[in-house]
Amino acid sequence: MTRPATLPAKLRAALAAAVEITIHTATTPEAGVTIWVVAVGEEAYIRSFRGRRGKWHAGALADPAVSITVDGETHPARVEEVTDPATIAAVSAAFLAKYAGSPYAAAMVAEPTLATTLRLAP
Repeated sequence: MTRPATLPAKLRAALAAAVEITIHTATTPEAGVTIWVVAVGEEAYIRSFRGRRGKWHAGALADPAVSITVDGETHPARVEEVTDPATIAAVSAAFLAKYAGSPYAAAMVAEPTLATTLRLAP
């Protein structure tokens, strides 16, 4: 049996609607870290506000098996690095659209954060 390429539809919808989620990684297993998430098409993406200095991001790269908490439910997931410029641009547009009212939105599309784009996978 092969793994599904995308997260289950119900989880994708919850992630698309969520303002914030919590990610638990090898370096942040207990409390986790509150982060933003966006949807682009059938995929969900995250970035590190602190760029590559973000502790959760380093943990996710070291061990891509993570868990995410959205709407009070925790789900296992994996992260995959995104390097495709078109996808990174689409993720940036999604961050700007979803978080337009936040003074932190610009930081999420600044050069240092682009390299931290991760796709959430099952």
